[in-house]
Amino acid sequence: MSVIVYSQTYFSDQASNIGLGFSSGNTPFGSGITFYDYDNDGWDDITLASQAGTALRFFKNVNGVFVEEVLIVPKINSQSKQTNWVDIDNDGDKDLYVTSNVSGNRLFVNNGSMSFHEVTSTCGLPTNNIFTYGASWGDYNNDGYLDVFLSNRDVTGVVPNYLYKNNGDGTFVNVSNLVGILEVSDLSFCSAFFDYDKDGWQDIYVSNDRVDNPNVLYKNNGDGTFTDVSVNTGTNLYIDAMSVTIDDYNNDGWLDIYVTNTPSGNVLLQNNNGETFTNVASTAGVLFNSIGWGAVFLDAENDMDLDLYVSGEFNGSVPGFLSAAFYENNSSGFFSIPTNVGFVNDYRKSFSNAIGDIDNDGFPDIAVNNINNENIFIWENQTVSSNNWLKVKLQGTVSNRDGIGSLIEISINGEKQYRYTLCGEGYLSQNSGTEIFGLADNTVVDYVKVTWLSGIVDVINNVNANQVLEIIEGENSLSKNDNEFLDFNYNNPISDYLKINSQNNLNKVSIFNMLGQELLTKTPNSSKVIIDVTDLIKGVYLVKVLTSERTEKTIKVVKK
Repeated sequence: MSVIVYSQTYFSDQASNIGLGFSSGNTPFGSGITFYDYDNDGWDDITLASQAGTALRFFKNVNGVFVEEVLIVPKINSQSKQTNWVDIDNDGDKDLYVTSNVSGNRLFVNNGSMSFHEVTSTCGLPTNNIFTYGASWGDYNNDGYLDVFLSNRDVTGVVPNYLYKNNGDGTFVNVSNLVGILEVSDLSFCSAFFDYDKDGWQDIYVSNDRVDNPNVLYKNNGDGTFTDVSVNTGTNLYIDAMSVTIDDYNNDGWLDIYVTNTPSGNVLLQNNNGETFTNVASTAGVLFNSIGWGAVFLDAENDMDLDLYVSGEFNGSVPGFLSAAFYENNSSGFFSIPTNVGFVNDYRKSFSNAIGDIDNDGFPDIAVNNINNENIFIWENQTVSSNNWLKVKLQGTVSNRDGIGSLIEISINGEKQYRYTLCGEGYLSQNSGTEIFGLADNTVVDYVKVTWLSGIVDVINNVNANQVLEIIEGENSLSKNDNEFLDFNYNNPISDYLKINSQNNLNKVSIFNMLGQELLTKTPNSSKVIIDVTDLIKGVYLVKVLTSERTEKTIKVVKK
């Protein structure tokens, strides 16, 4: 067990001091905030959605100070809800998707060097107003391109939610009816892609407003379809649900869900080994008992457990109703609201929040968007601590370029922590694309393991603390190490040919897709075989190898 170094957690609003003393106006149900490095320079920037008549605003982080810049011409002056920085075409730069419940959503493709052109009318995404609040991105069919789920809050009860498949050529197609997305209007605020049962396929959880519209968990069947498993898993919440916040709050390796609500209490759905969920908000101490909106998990003092920050609609003037709350994890999965941790005058009506790192000091900061024409909060983490940290940034090669949908695991003396990469999360928000792990007083991480959507597993051993670790998919592939446990060697990932060299004769080699369908078979009767796989599409395949010793082994390979 590690020895936790004493630290004094403290957050202070520095918005005005770092160039962010601005308001997003006064939008009903708030506007989103994005704390994301949109220009790939290593510093987390700020993007503010806003009310009608106030432009969508972009603030570039220049060494910890923010400078406003114009990225979209003409400016977007219509009411906006959420902004997503997302690489839709895997070209390495960030494209911009903006949702609106008034004027319709818009997609802008990055031409390189942060110049943009709008493609909404030609890309296949809806151009009319479908009353979208949240947009979340994931790769539901594991083809390496990010798809989008649109949460539509149509008060007339007509427009349902939509799932749009990314065709990989700059266009999208509505596949909702084909894949099993419910054709009902549920006043949805937000959703998130995540793999709740760790079967390698991204599921979708949807947060619905009003008690007669239960939340929905869609299980990805791995064949391009989804099944509503809300009832069976215990995730069919009948509440006034606002947010979907995904994280592993108790470090057990299974992703949990935090959902904000009205004063009847927020919900913390603990994942029971990928089968069911249990609401533990009361016993964990995170009910909030106010009107909650945005929520985000973060390791505030880098002591190796996740704390929680919740934004709320009250302004502190009504006794008993919190305006916001910082919950400290007591290292056991139980939370309490500590004193003397800052957040002075945290009494503005707030809706969305996101985490990033203003000054790259390895301690997470919190950005909050408020209404009533109040300036945003930038809660800078001024914690006094010698605790160490590790940042992990991913780059997909076979999976989507942003590495969305990856599970990151680190281990220190047997103590494990997990992070899952999302795009479009919380309430109308987007967190930093770099994941921060607190390491307490430890100076070395035993290993960092990344499980990508492609099925590739990268492992890096003996990682030093206090650095940004950039991991490129496949460069530290676990499958290379796996070879020593087999009596044959093979290349992985594969592109044109699968090559197997065996100590014994190979009697039969068969390639199957993930549905179990046999695609190719060779009977070499020699110790070597080369199989042409150029006709196979990009994805994950199973290879069964039968040797002359009558031993059969199954391996997983990835076609690039």
